[in-house]
Amino acid sequence: MTLDRSYQAVMERRNEIMKRALGIDYTEFALSPLAFDYEGMMAKAGYTLDEVRKIQRETGVGNTPLLELKNVTALARKMAPPGKGARIFIKDEAANPSGSFKDRRASVSVYHAKRMGYPGVIAATSGNYGAAVASQAAMRGLKCIVVQEVFDSRGVGQPEIVEKGRKCEAYGAEVVQLSVGPELFYVFLLLLEETGFLNASLYTPFGIAGVETLGYELAEQVQEQTGRKPDAVVVTHAGGGNLTGTARGLRKAGCTATKVIGVSVDLSGLHMASDGNFNRKSFTTGHTGFGVPFTTWPDRADVPRNAARPLRYLDRYVTVTQGEVFYVTEMLAQLEGLERGPAGNTSLAAAFAIAQEMDENEILVVQETEYTGAGKHPTAQLTFARDNGIEVRRGDPRENVPGKSIVIPAHPGQLGVVDIDLDPIRRSYLRNAIKNTGVQGVSREDIDFLVEDSRASREFVREQLEELGVKLPN
Repeated sequence: MTLDRSYQAVMERRNEIMKRALGIDYTEFALSPLAFDYEGMMAKAGYTLDEVRKIQRETGVGNTPLLELKNVTALARKMAPPGKGARIFIKDEAANPSGSFKDRRASVSVYHAKRMGYPGVIAATSGNYGAAVASQAAMRGLKCIVVQEVFDSRGVGQPEIVEKGRKCEAYGAEVVQLSVGPELFYVFLLLLEETGFLNASLYTPFGIAGVETLGYELAEQVQEQTGRKPDAVVVTHAGGGNLTGTARGLRKAGCTATKVIGVSVDLSGLHMASDGNFNRKSFTTGHTGFGVPFTTWPDRADVPRNAARPLRYLDRYVTVTQGEVFYVTEMLAQLEGLERGPAGNTSLAAAFAIAQEMDENEILVVQETEYTGAGKHPTAQLTFARDNGIEVRRGDPRENVPGKSIVIPAHPGQLGVVDIDLDPIRRSYLRNAIKNTGVQGVSREDIDFLVEDSRASREFVREQLEELGVKLPN
């Protein structure tokens, strides 16, 4: 019998399609309509840290260099008050096979697909993850399809996304390129159903376990090079997997006092699903269009329960502007001889400012870099911005207006961060949890889960639930 391929019919089958394509029964971890056993899911559905390290060694993933940015640190200290200016280190994840930390996430999913007998893997991504999955699939002898959201309604593609599509094809993947809008998920589901491939989602326990090695490795290298644990680690924050995996790895390495700081490029006001806004942004990841929504409700992902839960691990969340990231990209190349792409430089832009708040003897680590290439280079990005009517100029980066102007600092003293208050984020998370599950009353077990998932006090959670009209346990 031929299955109905209409949009409505495919969406009605999505849970069944996803279950077959993931090989994980998420109902096993459900505690209630609202709560689930997060650590149980990570332990049973994922792999241990030692297993993941072994898997990654087989394909040359990990063991990337930790580099001290002595010249960047020296410049930060010139801007800082006396006695301030932490030592800045950077984990050079561009040394991975496909040029980013995403190889760590892809390595476990592709290994699992091979082990379980799937004929191939599919990933829906416009970013570095597609190249990582394609690279790992080539090494494991599996077929690979990458589904990309590339074009606006004019058929114009963002240069960074086009560059990443080229890289996926270079590894032998089939790349399906689509326009912005709901067709991405529909086509993704159709392909999963028709091929029987594994859904190599960014948000499974496999993907997060793959990033845990990054946090653990980072801690080992800092200890080896400096004789102490890192005081803070700065992480580019988008969908939450980078931050979640790194933080979990740090904890497994005993770095319980290390602050985890998330950083996103401020693209407030630009809706990511808007055709008109699609090409008016110069960053396809690591921005508030992903960072804020995935923090306030992680289960908006392509899996029933997202293993990336950033609010559990965030000690601080800050934003930087597009212009600051472009400035720091040039700074890294000219002061340290490292030409790298924009995603890692998002966290470096924040680290340059945050280091000036910290003492000179403290250690601040930027936990990733990524490769650069024709479409990812600042020249291509800024030229594309001008072609789309964006004003590009030098000046005070606080004058940056997402979608209208990119203001590149005239002086390193203009680099800074803007803090996002996490309490409103927590309130939004709790509202979304109640709205999306439809519960009218909660148990003590539910409250325990919400306390852990929001990293808020029990009093805060109960107070917010009471305001939402939710019935509380005695």
